[in-house]
Amino acid sequence: MAKFAVFFSYKPETWDQMLKKPGDRAAAVRELAASVGGSMEALYFMFGDRDGFVIADVPNAEAAAALSIAVSSTGAFSALETRQLVAPEDLPSVLEQAATARGTYRPPGT
Repeated sequence: MAKFAVFFSYKPETWDQMLKKPGDRAAAVRELAASVGGSMEALYFMFGDRDGFVIADVPNAEAAAALSIAVSSTGAFSALETRQLVAPEDLPSVLEQAATARGTYRPPGT
């Protein structure tokens, strides 16, 4: 499974609907993640530029993209950003691959 963080902000009219009819957003997100064979690890709301974030485990990047498109298509969000996460134990392998790639990269103009 791949782990993703999804940062989101609701539109004002979405907040209005939630005020009128509060619901269990965690249950909705769990169901959404399960629809692509994944699971929700966490859902938090927060202060700042974004209203909250979700951490989800899904089978692959295609599943994460499908979730992002599905959620975006509802029109309920003013912002939605999906980021794949790298676990600390995976970083050495990533850095090794980066070092190899850097040795073959030619910057523009060279």
